[in-house]
Amino acid sequence: MADTQKTFRIIFMGTPDFSVPALQRLIDSPDQVLAVITQPDRPKGRGKKLTPPPVKILAESAGIPVFQPTKIRTEEFADTLRSFQPDLIIVVAYGRILPSSILDLPPLGCINIHGSLLPRHRGAAPIQRAILAGDTVAGVTIMQIDVGMDTGAILLPASVPVTDEDTAGSLFTKLSNLGGTTLLEALDILRKDKLLPIEQDHSIATEAPPLKKEHGSIDWAKSASELHCFIRGMDPWPTAYSFLDGKRFRFFVPVRSNISSDQPPGTIIQADKNGLLIATGGGVLNVREIQPEGKKRMTVMAYLCGQALESGQQFIQKQ
Repeated sequence: MADTQKTFRIIFMGTPDFSVPALQRLIDSPDQVLAVITQPDRPKGRGKKLTPPPVKILAESAGIPVFQPTKIRTEEFADTLRSFQPDLIIVVAYGRILPSSILDLPPLGCINIHGSLLPRHRGAAPIQRAILAGDTVAGVTIMQIDVGMDTGAILLPASVPVTDEDTAGSLFTKLSNLGGTTLLEALDILRKDKLLPIEQDHSIATEAPPLKKEHGSIDWAKSASELHCFIRGMDPWPTAYSFLDGKRFRFFVPVRSNISSDQPPGTIIQADKNGLLIATGGGVLNVREIQPEGKKRMTVMAYLCGQALESGQQFIQKQ
């Protein structure tokens, strides 16, 4: 019979904000975090100041040894991990695919928190892609790591609804917290030897490749429903944008509208305190917040206090 009081010796691998709730839960748990592996410090901001990853900041505050290797496919690095004699390696958005020399190292294997309900949205941008696809349910999957890209067996999924107001940013927060909670549930089940792997149905897998800045360009020929998802999926990065009179405008807080229009896609139908009504390839979209080029994000009403947006003006994809 498994010892339900057994504690695990864990090496944690993670880098961005998404990883922080899971690491914090582990620190607060009975299990022992032996070491944290994270990406090297990177230049950030206008001053390009060298900035540590969020996971490093938390680990150091908790007195946990931190390693930031530039290469992980070396015998030297594998020996470093092996020296800690971990039962388990937990990976949360570390940012690199692990070689078999690491995957085979801990007796209980390597497990990952992936920000989707696998096999849907495998890849680097599952949260953004869930919003872009119009998913009404999103979630996290505790999974076994294998040599593929998010192809390992499912250990424990958990889901949350996606609302019409959710952005990639708000869903990111929900799923990062859900990931930490679900991870502890999975470890408790593992303590009882009842965490059973379920192979993914690879035939229904979808991909979630990373986004680039240029992906934020709005195609107004798409329907209002599609653009409602698009603007939310691009918030907070890379943001959805379009051009008016040679100036870039970024768009936020889209709201569904029942208004119809026969105006060309991208045409302003109305601009007032209730938002910006814009014709699309199917229906009219109401946008509540914008960011004019060179200025801060603001409500449409705030913008109209100092500038005009006239009916008949047309947003275009390229400058």
